[in-house]
Amino acid sequence: MTDHEQQFRGWWARLVAWLHGEQRAGATRKAKAALQDVRASEAGRKAEAALRDLRQGEAGRKAEAALRDLREGEARRKAREALQDLRDSDAGRKARDALRDLRDSEAGRKAWAALRDLGDGEATRDKS
Repeated sequence: MTDHEQQFRGWWARLVAWLHGEQRAGATRKAKAALQDVRASEAGRKAEAALRDLRQGEAGRKAEAALRDLREGEARRKAREALQDLRDSDAGRKARDALRDLRDSEAGRKAWAALRDLGDGEATRDKS
């Protein structure tokens, strides 16, 4: 099952649970009828068929395989190793040290204070 299908099923389960709530009987009936109308409509049937064709078709299978290969395959391992090598390299250590020195310097503290002030100003503008 793809991530999208899992997200949709989770959303659908929450929606159904909400619809089954005791306080929402009238709204539940209306929402169920509307959802059933959508699923039974020509557009709903076409959308469902298109999604099924996409999932079961050649392009869908290739996309799922590509995502699986990316998550589990050699390319992922190589990318992870390259990033680790970069972190562990002399250049990576120098960059980390330089950023730490900048953060701890007077200029770095002033920059962080300015960013905080800017963020606080936006937050107060959003509230008003």
